[in-house]
Order: sequence, then C-alpha cells, then structure tokens
Amino acid sequence: MSLQQRERRLAFKLMTPAFIVLLVVALYPLGHVFYTSMTDRVFAGMDDPEFVGFENYRRLLSVSVEELPPVIDEETGEQKIDEETGEPVYERSIRVLPREPDLHRELTTFSLFGNKYVLGAISPNFIKAIWNTLYFTVVSVFLETVLGLIIALVVNSNFKGRGVIRATMLVPWAVITVVSARMWEWMFHSSRMGFFNTLLDYLNLVDEPISFLTIPQLQIPSLIAVDVWKTTPFMALLILAGLQMIPRELYEAAHVDGAGKIKQFFTITLPLIKPSLAVALVFRTLDALRVFDVFHVMLARSRYSMATMNYYELVGNRNMGLSSAIGVIIFFIIFAFAIAYMKMLGVDE
Repeated sequence: MSLQQRERRLAFKLMTPAFIVLLVVALYPLGHVFYTSMTDRVFAGMDDPEFVGFENYRRLLSVSVEELPPVIDEETGEQKIDEETGEPVYERSIRVLPREPDLHRELTTFSLFGNKYVLGAISPNFIKAIWNTLYFTVVSVFLETVLGLIIALVVNSNFKGRGVIRATMLVPWAVITVVSARMWEWMFHSSRMGFFNTLLDYLNLVDEPISFLTIPQLQIPSLIAVDVWKTTPFMALLILAGLQMIPRELYEAAHVDGAGKIKQFFTITLPLIKPSLAVALVFRTLDALRVFDVFHVMLARSRYSMATMNYYELVGNRNMGLSSAIGVIIFFIIFAFAIAYMKMLGVDE
C-alpha cells in the first residue's frame, strides 16, 4: 500500500466520527421531517397519523389559471361597463376557479392579449409567502452586498480613526433582531410619534402620516430597510476580510503601469475578493430565505414569509404535516440557491 493510499485511509478514519455526528444530528431529523410532510399528523395530537403521500405539497403548491368571461348586458348584448370606474365587468373569480378536489381562491388577476385571467391557488397565502420571501431576499441581499462592499473599501483604506469606525459599524449587527425590529416599528409608527412621519412632516413632504406597516406596497420595502441597516455590517466584515488578504504590492505595480483606481478595482480587487464575496452571498442569502423574526415582529399575520407561515401552521393550526411540507419546500429553495451560487461564483474552484 502506497503512502498516498495510507493517508487517504487515515483521513477517512478521522472523518468517520464527524460523519456519525452529522448523521445523528442533521440527517435523521431531516429525514423525519420528510416523512412527516407526507402524513396528516396533528401537533400534540393523540391519534396516529395516516400516510397521505404528496397531498400536503399539492395543497400548498397547486395553482390554476382560468379565463374570466365578460358579463354581458341583457339589454344591449354587449359587455357591461362599471358605472363608477368605467371599466369592463367580468365574472367573479369564485365562479370560475376550480372547486374540486379543493377550492381554489383568488391569488391575483391579470390581462393578456385583451382577455382577463385569474390566478387561483388552494393555499394563496403560501404562494404569496414564497413571493414575499424571494422579493425580500433578492432586494435585501443585493443592497447589503453593494453597501457592504462600499463600506469595506472605505474602512480598508488608511485614515485617522479607522479602528473606531470598524468597531462602530458592527453596532447594528450586534443588536438583537427582535430589538431592532421593535425599534424600527416605533420609527415606522403611523402617527407623528413615529420618527419618519415626524421627519417628513417637519420637511413638509407629506400632508398626513404614512402607515408604513399597513400599506401593502410599503410593507416589504420597510422590512428590507430594517434588514439592510442590521446586516450590511456583516457583509462588510466578510468582504473586508477578503480585502485584507490582497497584497499591497499588486496595487503598487498596477499604479506604476498607469492603471487608475477604477481599473485596479475591476482587474485586481474584484477578482481576488471573489471567494470572500461568494461566502458572504451564500451565508446571507440562505439566512434571508429563512427570515422569520422581522416578519413575525413587525407584520405578524398581516403578511407572511415562508418561515412565519410554517410557524403559524404548526402552532396556530396544529397541522404538523403541512408545516413539515413547508419546511421541506424551504429546504429545496435554499438548496437551489446554494447550488446556483456555487456554479455562478465558482466556489468549487
């Protein structure tokens, strides 16, 4: 047996305890969740659960698209027009959407090629929760990465008080998420006791207070603002670690060759911090996809993320099978993002 083969065998022996711990701590609970998601198990219930296969997944992900027929005026024989809005009148969604084997409820309506359609789902709240989570994740991670990169570049340069700035920038990250959510909830208050409404009123930019956390168009952007404020220092810290590893001699050589700051950034800085940037993106994206506390504290049940809906299905409705299916769906979405990052950013290399 060669030395290389003996070293490989020793490596496998040394890793065996870690694999056993991983099997017990992670794989077994994960497998149990997979199995529970295919049953009708009730949380804290006394009856034995029955195997239902993919029924829970069908209830969560089943959607249908139906065309809404126009309502015809019996007198004129033409499509009715709403007197108040002046828009054409269509049949109600509830009359068009499927009722068997489960009732589909309206998710949204849209027009296409002159026809109007309704998108329905058995669990419209969960479909919306998926959209809310993906919207929150993409926008917040993008802003945190850009701002974190800018902050990291600034604090990586030499200036007086750099150490104080590095320590200060970590304060938002050190604040507990629930505390920061409550703090921002007060700042977003829908009266003039809220910081933002007070500021907007002082600047004469609004005539009446804005209810940031009840207006649907402002709810997710408000949560994104909270998350960006809190998590940007985390991204800056990870990117700063990558910047610290770049030898200064490379910049000096580039300066001698006549390369400007912008060219140095794209030819030296960005390629060399790619591994650190990839790690930061993977960690932050996977964390954002599991977002719970900000949604739970600031929006409660007015708007769901996937994690908060998982919680309410388990605790509120005691539907352990359905909540387990939600957990499995979250797992696969996170897994897909992780694989995509590895392929796009070359983490394997």
